Amino acid sequence: MDIVDESSLKESGGLTSKAGSRNTEDHLPWVEKYRPKELGDLVAHEAIVSILDKLIESNKLPHLLFHGPPGTGKTSTIKAAAKKMYGPKYASMILELNASDARGIDVVRDQIKEFAGTRKLFSTGVKLVVLDEADNMTNDAQAALRRIIEKYTENTRFCMICNYVNKITPALQSRCTKFRFAPLKPEQIIDRLNSIVTQEQVNISPDGIESLLELSGGDMRRVLNLLQSATMSYNRSNQQITANEVYLTAGAATPQVIDKLYLGLMTNDFTTAHSMLLEGLTQYGYALVDIVQSLSWKVLETSFPDEATSILISKLSDIEYRLSKGCRDSIQVGAVVGAFIIVRHKLIHPDEKEDGMNVEEVKPPAAP
Repeated sequence: MDIVDESSLKESGGLTSKAGSRNTEDHLPWVEKYRPKELGDLVAHEAIVSILDKLIESNKLPHLLFHGPPGTGKTSTIKAAAKKMYGPKYASMILELNASDARGIDVVRDQIKEFAGTRKLFSTGVKLVVLDEADNMTNDAQAALRRIIEKYTENTRFCMICNYVNKITPALQSRCTKFRFAPLKPEQIIDRLNSIVTQEQVNISPDGIESLLELSGGDMRRVLNLLQSATMSYNRSNQQITANEVYLTAGAATPQVIDKLYLGLMTNDFTTAHSMLLEGLTQYGYALVDIVQSLSWKVLETSFPDEATSILISKLSDIEYRLSKGCRDSIQVGAVVGAFIIVRHKLIHPDEKEDGMNVEEVKPPAAP
């Protein structure tokens, strides 16, 4: 039998080296590549991390309910806490269910109940069930889960993660210790962002960094996804990523475009303003919901009378709600322009009603 030199196998790729296994991280999305592995790596929520640390060290971890906007570190926090609790036994002591899994009552009765009701040989401590996006669970599944939480508390802890806590039944909320994860502040994001920019050798300008922070809205996941997308699109050709490239990558209107639209809505007549806004949607591909959100901030920055500001913000919020329910952008364009026309009329004739007419003077049409 021929004896093959091990070194030649390594050179030809027959054996996988440790360096090769480490390089697999280079192919991960940056969101996963730079996900915090320990509680100390989290960039915010120091109070929550401190409480969890003390609960884990004292072996008194309760059932948990994490709620807050997306991208604020809810899943990363519980994963880092679980790795601290279990160490190398992490995979066998935790059950993770996400929104991609079935969330009906059968999953609660079968999969969760089976995991919670069994003990691991040669393992000590409580097991952990993580229900990510728990606000998507049906009411029947939440009702069944309530009884399972009570029955298996001795050897299992539950952590529910959701964006909207009002979709979790009060019975489940009362059985958990709630922690709210607020949107991240720019100063909490900037250090980690600069570190990733340095490690990935991204050529990005200071205004590009600022635009990332503005578009993220406190969502760390959105920051990293936008940064990686912009890098793949522009940085490969050694082109510096500026604010304009970041906005193009996100498909969002630049501040200059928003200023132009805002000025047109405040000065032009209905037909001209409608055509201008519709052109921005069709020719440049902007989403009306993004423009409405940007216009809302512009309205708050403008020194309108309180009544005019409240009318305009109320109408823009109604338009954003209708868009979230599936209304067509082309139809709601008229509503946006109409809202500004009403406010402009209110500024000129402040004593008249919102629609510009006195309800008491309106008479029904004469009978035929």
